[in-house]
Amino acid sequence: MTGLVPAPAGRGGRTAVAAGGAVLFAGAALFLSPSPLPPAPAAAQDQPAAKAKTPATPRAVAAANAFLDVLDPAQRERGLLKFDSDKKPNWSNLPVTFVPRNGVKLGDLTKEQRDKAMGLLAAVLSTEGYQKVIDIMDGDQKLLDNPGKGKGKDGGKGPMFGKDLYYLALFGTPSETTPWTVQFGGHHLGINVTVVGKTFVLTPSHTGAQPSLFKRGDVDVRPLGREADAAYRLMDALDAKQRAEALIGERPQGELLLGPGRDGKTIEPKGVKGSALTKAQQELLVDVVGAWVNILESDAAAARLAAARERVGDTYFAWSGPTERGKAAYFRVQGPTVVIEYAPQGGTDHIHTVIRSPGDDYGAGLLKR
Repeated sequence: MTGLVPAPAGRGGRTAVAAGGAVLFAGAALFLSPSPLPPAPAAAQDQPAAKAKTPATPRAVAAANAFLDVLDPAQRERGLLKFDSDKKPNWSNLPVTFVPRNGVKLGDLTKEQRDKAMGLLAAVLSTEGYQKVIDIMDGDQKLLDNPGKGKGKDGGKGPMFGKDLYYLALFGTPSETTPWTVQFGGHHLGINVTVVGKTFVLTPSHTGAQPSLFKRGDVDVRPLGREADAAYRLMDALDAKQRAEALIGERPQGELLLGPGRDGKTIEPKGVKGSALTKAQQELLVDVVGAWVNILESDAAAARLAAARERVGDTYFAWSGPTERGKAAYFRVQGPTVVIEYAPQGGTDHIHTVIRSPGDDYGAGLLKR
């Protein structure tokens, strides 16, 4: 997990090299095979020419249909649900032995089916977002491989952790015009991407990490390093008055007020308001938002980030806990277009986060237009 662990010198916030475009699709089986953790992904161009020329929605629809086409009838029944199914909110960050997931399990799929599943995920996420998913899953595999630390067995019921224990479901028929949702998750991961025409909505989604720092080969990996580093840069840039406004006092560090199972809940804005920040500080606040929003497919992410920048003056930044780097602290961003929470679970090596869009989770706002 990446908690509040400073980035290793010279490596930056996330040290794993992002694999892009075609490599994401061709390399999916390598990342997700039940074999030992692979070495750091090979470098690749971020947007190969073939991917750059294809609009995002048709690309996502094609990837979704390619996935569905390789499923047998029983798998298809589990993996394809109605768009308005009441099962859609049943995602979680807990181990799947605690909370069952929708869809088909990666561990039950053939290599070809796994490749298609991860190809679909890559089609609705950015290169950075796809790599973050891989990093989170690889961290979960570390827990399985080190059961003394991660308690990899659940009372004799089998593994609690590992790359095989992630599920993929589609809600609604993949379409360039009618809405549908890709739901992917397992321990410390709950991704919901709703496609409404040309627009992709990331929320609600949960990203977490445990451990926050681990090795892939000889490379340091911090799945949520960018998120923590961006928040610290903003906190460090605040003057004494602004910092006093940002600090909201002690609170239950591990609690996500808007986490899984809390669809529709609202909370009171707290902290320092964006209008009280300088232009440079406002850009740092937008950078914090971008650490989450940029998980999404690049064009959709750019649009969401532009919306957040436009309303940055009405966006709050709140902090609870120590302000020294390397310590566990809760923070959140709350504005008209986005709410983000970052919550350490008792220390810096176990992190939960959530991102939501007020009034537009699962594309609800778009569907009303």
